[in-house]
Amino acid sequence: MTGKRRVLMTGASGEIASQILLELARRHEVVLLDVRATDRRGRPVPHVKLADLADPDRSRYQHHFERMDAVVHLGYQHPGSADWGADLLPVERFEGELINIRMAQNVYRCALDAGVRRVVMASSNHAADWYERALIHAGRREMVYPTELPLSDNFYGWAKGAYELLGFVYASGAFGRPLEVVQVRIGAPRDVAGWRYEGVLAEQNAGPGSSGLANFKRDLGAWVSPRDLAQLFRRAVETTEITDAHGVPWLVVYGISGNTRAFWSLESARRVFGYAPEDDSEIAYAEDIRRLLTGSDARAPGGRVGA
Repeated sequence: MTGKRRVLMTGASGEIASQILLELARRHEVVLLDVRATDRRGRPVPHVKLADLADPDRSRYQHHFERMDAVVHLGYQHPGSADWGADLLPVERFEGELINIRMAQNVYRCALDAGVRRVVMASSNHAADWYERALIHAGRREMVYPTELPLSDNFYGWAKGAYELLGFVYASGAFGRPLEVVQVRIGAPRDVAGWRYEGVLAEQNAGPGSSGLANFKRDLGAWVSPRDLAQLFRRAVETTEITDAHGVPWLVVYGISGNTRAFWSLESARRVFGYAPEDDSEIAYAEDIRRLLTGSDARAPGGRVGA
């Protein structure tokens, strides 16, 4: 894929889109799609076309995919809880995530039918939550690799893993031609300082019952800066060759910065995309680290998470 491309971005009114749109629009023609024309703060997002990609009638939005070179799918319909399921019954969370799996299916199918070459899917680090919580934070592993089977201990992560495996079906060529598919397991694309370490558990956390300091330490490894995230998605769209050793154009990459405390591997992003992160949470949050973790008044124990 060389030169200027036509890129369809779904979930274009969301937070991730706001961090990567300028970089993509600077180099390509980007068409924006969402179920709403305002961001989470109620501010208008210019040029957004409205469509509900969870609607089973694909004829209502198939035309948006025509003549596109790539699709960046960021769309997500929240099941109704700000947590990963703490205040929802398991069956409710499960049913809610089925909407997003169906939406991913609609995106893959519309892209295939329209002749789109590549879909870049917003997966999540939560697709592999089990490794992190059961092994990394328990000191039994040092790194999680993008080549490992997605294993999660919650329905949000399970749904993201389902996006990934569903994408492989399309990449395999089972429906007449291979659809190139990139899965970006996004880390923590938000400010890690100022609201986590006060003891408030957030959506990205070290596990149930963890302290605010444990969350802060964890997110230093999981953090991704806006410019690194934008670079990664740009390279996911532009990189010409993504096929694996078996000739299948399906790739999983982690979306984090070049963090000193990283516990997810950037190997595939560096090797295939030439991804070169510019930021490191150890530098970006050096003052908070001194104040909370390493300064003379800090009370945090050592290690990656324990606090």
